[in-house]
Amino acid sequence: MRLIRGLNHLQPFADGCVLTIGNFDGLHLGHQQVIDKLAEKGRQLNLPTVAMVFEPQPLEYFLADHAPSRLTRLREKAIQFAKSPIDALLVLPFNRKLADYDAEQFISEILVKHLKVRHLVIGDDFHFGKARRGNFAMLQSKGLEFGFSVENSISFELSGLRISSTLIRDALGEGQLAEAKRMLGRDYSVCGRVAHGDKRGRQLGFPTANIEMLRRNTPMVGVFAVTMTGLDGKIYQGVANLGNRPTFDGGAKAVLETHLFNFSGDIYGRYVEVHFKAKIRDEIRFANFEALQAQIKLDVQAAQQIFANLNHHD
Repeated sequence: MRLIRGLNHLQPFADGCVLTIGNFDGLHLGHQQVIDKLAEKGRQLNLPTVAMVFEPQPLEYFLADHAPSRLTRLREKAIQFAKSPIDALLVLPFNRKLADYDAEQFISEILVKHLKVRHLVIGDDFHFGKARRGNFAMLQSKGLEFGFSVENSISFELSGLRISSTLIRDALGEGQLAEAKRMLGRDYSVCGRVAHGDKRGRQLGFPTANIEMLRRNTPMVGVFAVTMTGLDGKIYQGVANLGNRPTFDGGAKAVLETHLFNFSGDIYGRYVEVHFKAKIRDEIRFANFEALQAQIKLDVQAAQQIFANLNHHD
């Protein structure tokens, strides 16, 4: 898969492409259905498949810190896209210039001139362009004018519910990780580089790997049973705290601290993925260092019991 950052780095598709557009936050089962539909059309027309996303996501541009929490950062999104049958991921910077594009201008300049789109797979509730004037009907009309077809990406349902990033975000916020997994098709996970922290975990007797979150906010907080991959091909079990550490500084920026069981080694600078298996408890403020240390011991025991139960069911 090619990652294309902006139209300046786009080499024209000689014969055109088949395209889908969206946030694809989380790349859940509904998104995967759209991608599969796109790939099928690409094979039929013998054309490359392209997914267009925006960075930041439009609501983040307009609402800043008040935007909904993101399920996946761009790099995490690209990692998931790379596992799919997509030929290219086009990332357009969402800035004032793009926000001011008229819907017709977006179609003629970006879709037709730059991408030479031949077929578009899009949700029937998709809106675009200044004042969100562009919609599915406009795309169909312009498709007749410019020579591309438009197909509706029918929403994917699970147990009667339409899968969406919002539903997944709500499930995570309520600690329903199993429900989120059903909609994602995989465990919810966070990728990041292990950074130096303040070494408080080591002082508590539970050294942690601190992951740089690099996002405005997070869809969930608390203490979780997790696994970590990306170190040496193995899967390591552990317990993680995701939040702002109220016992210490209670900062506004979320921090992910993961203590791995039966592991020792220098992993600073390594790019890893933390997979959330089950929620143990909410994040709480402790009166002192000793109370926190005692609770962490209980959290470790709870996580180990969760893994024992998971292994038993497997």
